Amino acid sequence: MRGEATVLHADLDAFYASVEQRDHPALRGRPVIVGGGVVLAASYEAKARGVRTAMNGRQAREACPDAVVVPPRMEAYSEASRAVFAIFRDTTPYVEGLSIDEAFLEVGGLRRIAGSPEQIAARLRARVLAEVGLAVSVGVARTKFLAKVASAVSKPDGLLVVEPDDEAAFLHPLPVERLWGVGAVTAAKLHALGIHTVGEFAELEAATAERVLGRAAGTHLHALSRLRDPRPVRSTQRRGSIGSQRALGRSPRTADELDVILTEIVDRLGRRLRDRDRVCRTVTLRLRFADYAKASRSRTLRVPTARTEVVRSVARGLLDAAMREITARGVTLIGASLSKLDHADAAPTELALDGLSLNGEDGTRLDTVMDAVRDRFGADAVGRAVQLGRDGGWSAPILPEHE
Repeated sequence: MRGEATVLHADLDAFYASVEQRDHPALRGRPVIVGGGVVLAASYEAKARGVRTAMNGRQAREACPDAVVVPPRMEAYSEASRAVFAIFRDTTPYVEGLSIDEAFLEVGGLRRIAGSPEQIAARLRARVLAEVGLAVSVGVARTKFLAKVASAVSKPDGLLVVEPDDEAAFLHPLPVERLWGVGAVTAAKLHALGIHTVGEFAELEAATAERVLGRAAGTHLHALSRLRDPRPVRSTQRRGSIGSQRALGRSPRTADELDVILTEIVDRLGRRLRDRDRVCRTVTLRLRFADYAKASRSRTLRVPTARTEVVRSVARGLLDAAMREITARGVTLIGASLSKLDHADAAPTELALDGLSLNGEDGTRLDTVMDAVRDRFGADAVGRAVQLGRDGGWSAPILPEHE
């Protein structure tokens, strides 16, 4: 039995050029080239005219004379990448970044709480578009190699699932250049032997592949062609924070509505802290305004906590302080993150801080009860009184708040 297709490969489409088109509406639908002397990125409109990454700038302009050439803005691309990877890590802790604009995600074991891998991938794509304003193509497969090929085949702005029983039918008709590691030189060697598809390469004996391409490359590529890729997804970043955010659209939001949404976000984060036996010291409020500009506000506690009520009180204070700017500029996204994490058993005893009872027995009991109810009946089984009768999309039974 081959197992389930649980590996996602997520790849942002024409990343640098897409950020430029996102931030400058006049560029949307037009051929865009990032970089003058050498093409760093090209929009799909420019690619359709023959422009390619790493092409000489003069050649690119000859291929597409009406292209808009813009200088790179690396800080903007880095900021967009950080926002996308935050969504990746909010989806699963098993994220292996390959570059600024692509990553593998392992979602095995999440079916019960998050749905099938295809459903998870669809939500991931929707979140990246809604919260960051970018399109991401996703391939889903049993192995990393097949997931990466699937995402490339699905571009632009696509989702493709390769089920285990369909792997050979999907991979073998593709050009041999689709094998991860086959560049122009290797492809030329294979073409000279009459090998043009992955299936034709797979029909070779392993010894022949090694003789033509060298032992290491031949062994590796031949294994991929025969659907063997045992490499697991390896998380490439130690999680130093946890966060969650919600896209709001462009409709005006009242302070009460934002308070309800922020409460729901903090509730989820508090539960995740306790599930992992962690405490945090820094609470950060993240906002995106209607013009796509972003802002963050944070506060660091003297004593770490895992108490939802403490975190919510801090987050509420940050939101209150930002309301004047929110009212003036409009807000399209709100989020929160908790950082400076530590193991709960390594934290000192919580004491009263700025009027907040950090270790109140009633508050700790309330968190425990709510966690237990949600564990048994689902995440939406219970909420806090602040959500009652207020527009945050909440319809579950409400437990009284601890004040």
